[in-house]
Amino acid sequence: MNIVEGKGHHRSRAATNLQEPEITENAIRVLEKRYLLKDESGKTIETPAEMFWRVANNLAKAEALYGASDSMMEAAAKEFYHLMSSLEFLPNSPTLMNAGNDLQQLAACFVLPIEDSIDGIFTTLKHQALIHKSGGGTGFAFSRLRPKNDFVQSTSGVASGPVSFMKIFDAATQQIKQGGKRRGANMGILRVDHPDILEFITCKDDITQITNFNISVAVTDVFMRAVRANKPYDLMNPRTKKVAGHLNAREIFDKIAQQAWKNGEPGLFFLDKTNATNSCPALGEIEATNPCGEQPLLPYESCNLGSLNLDAHLKQVKGKWDVDWKKLEKNVRTTVRLLDDVIDMNKYPVKQIEEMTKRTRKIGLGVMGFARMLFKLGIPYDSEEALAVARKVMKAIQDTAYDESKKLAAERGTFPAWDKSVFAQKGMRVRNSAVTTVAPTGTLSMIADTSGGCEPEYSLIWYKRVMEGERLPYVLNYFIEVAKAEGFWSDDLMKKIAANRGSVRGLQEVPERWQRIFATAHDISPDWHVKMQAAFQEYTDSAVSKTINMPKEATVEDVKSAYLLAYDLGCKGITVYRDGSRSEQVMNIGTEEGGEQRAVGREPEVRKPRARPDTIEGRTQKILTGYGSLYVTVNEDDRGLFEVFAQIGRGGGYTASFTEALARLISLCLRSGIPVDEIVDQLEGIRSPRIVVDHQEKIFSIPDALAKALKRHMGITKVGVQPPVESFEEHGAIHPDEEMEKEHREDYEVIVKKGLNPECPECGNALVYEEGCVKCHTCGYSEC
Repeated sequence: MNIVEGKGHHRSRAATNLQEPEITENAIRVLEKRYLLKDESGKTIETPAEMFWRVANNLAKAEALYGASDSMMEAAAKEFYHLMSSLEFLPNSPTLMNAGNDLQQLAACFVLPIEDSIDGIFTTLKHQALIHKSGGGTGFAFSRLRPKNDFVQSTSGVASGPVSFMKIFDAATQQIKQGGKRRGANMGILRVDHPDILEFITCKDDITQITNFNISVAVTDVFMRAVRANKPYDLMNPRTKKVAGHLNAREIFDKIAQQAWKNGEPGLFFLDKTNATNSCPALGEIEATNPCGEQPLLPYESCNLGSLNLDAHLKQVKGKWDVDWKKLEKNVRTTVRLLDDVIDMNKYPVKQIEEMTKRTRKIGLGVMGFARMLFKLGIPYDSEEALAVARKVMKAIQDTAYDESKKLAAERGTFPAWDKSVFAQKGMRVRNSAVTTVAPTGTLSMIADTSGGCEPEYSLIWYKRVMEGERLPYVLNYFIEVAKAEGFWSDDLMKKIAANRGSVRGLQEVPERWQRIFATAHDISPDWHVKMQAAFQEYTDSAVSKTINMPKEATVEDVKSAYLLAYDLGCKGITVYRDGSRSEQVMNIGTEEGGEQRAVGREPEVRKPRARPDTIEGRTQKILTGYGSLYVTVNEDDRGLFEVFAQIGRGGGYTASFTEALARLISLCLRSGIPVDEIVDQLEGIRSPRIVVDHQEKIFSIPDALAKALKRHMGITKVGVQPPVESFEEHGAIHPDEEMEKEHREDYEVIVKKGLNPECPECGNALVYEEGCVKCHTCGYSEC
């Protein structure tokens, strides 16, 4: 029986009498951009009420598969419609977009396997394209792929490694716009014991690369124990299943934290903790999650999500807000049925996905509006009381959801893989192998005009960047109501809040109690963020999407502490974000003027180099480079490293001018507050054709020498005092080119002494000095 409706046929007699839901202007704009139906010219032809009815009416048709009459389906449709139009619950975006349309792809989350073969890799790439075209996001574990430079029998060649293939998947994503409505999103995961783990950790060091992937390192309990013990751990070749080397666990842990501190990636995926709650272990191991990390799935599984708006599940009792537990229970039961219907109504983009999804029938019921609920309950987010509310609410949702899943199992049967599941061992007959997930909710919370997922409010006044770069203004109206009712409102209060990074904490005008209650993301210390994620995780089957916000001043040690706390408290993963560590952020505090992002009451933050004092102290080092002796002076003021002077070769020459420019830029960075380790990280290891050894340390280039000079100045690299060395042979150095004929070595040194560039600017090979002229014998370049 074909029960999927086509585009333009979603209305019924009930749809003509719909009352338009109360939706904000910003929500209307979001709906018009992404969700409401349009004609071929791009004109919107659907109202929000009609959209909700389209979805409700379509999903209710699944009831016919289990013997429902037309009147029963109509009643179910009305119940589903009320849930959505009241903004008490919203299903995931693909369901809102596609239910009742020709596309009819309703799931948001997919995990695809990547086998270690060209056929397997590119079959998955095709499946990824089909999923993205239909509006879903994909997660992958690249852990099965053999490491870079490993043997490939079919070609007698070598493998290019997981990161190279991830770049192919990223490029394919870039070319496909999901259903014409949103760009595809991916999660890339690699096990920490894969031989290519170091390359993976740093693969997004340049955030302009691999832009359609979030990345996470899958860490094991063995690795985490080795981190704490500061011991090495084994790397395993996935092709041979043999040990392929060893790395120090703490050094790798530190490297992950350093990268996350720098730009928010990679995250951590706690592999063993996740598989400990795998309800169907007989079907396989969970290797990956969806793009936001909240939905670990078996290979080829998909999951449809939905979120209850907790802000809409409150009632006033004697003038005070309290949770409306009866309403919450009723709506949980309805949403479990609705989400189970989605599985049957879904038109799956890949046959294997349909088969696996219907075997396990996972659903993901979660929440949004938790921070708004706490505001009304008068409970600070960063408090033990808030953690208790999180546990109590999520436990009520999960217990009720499983109770309803039992009822559905009695009506419709258990999920087909039930006999291979942990539920069979318990004798617990349920319809769904998982029922709860806490998703970030993104645009859904914008439609419902509430806070996202289980996150705190980002700010009390802000702009949010949405589709196609548009910025939408947001002000927390409930705060204004409280401020007026409590008598601390003033006409300029919102400007003061904006100037205070969208927060009321520290503002004398606001009573201490309300400063605590109206907590925003950056008021909350990272450990409280982690504790809240863990509180929700206690009663969530799948995982919890939660950003561990950190202030700009946070350190790498803070990141590591958050990682360890998340692991100890039973989280299934963790993502940290240090404010300002990326140039583009979705959420920005303040207002906008003239099309630019600005904060109310203050100018945008600009880094300005600190002024130079009249006197300053420093030290000068001499470092041998392949281009001559480099003299580096590092000066400090009372705040630390301040400037660098560097001199090499003859003034006015190429090498001297290049070196001077580099030193000036380093000085500008130091005076502007850029951490010195960031500068060293950018310069160290840059290679050139001329490599030498200075004090038992390879010097690859002038930039590398400057980086090593900074490290030596800070005492990171210890060097002994040795007499000056004036030639390669006396020093025992590695000559820039061991193959260079001896007569050309003198040419090279003459070129360097003249302050000229010893590398051919045309082909990069060595220049020679002949007949008073610098020439290249390889390409014919000449400076005469």
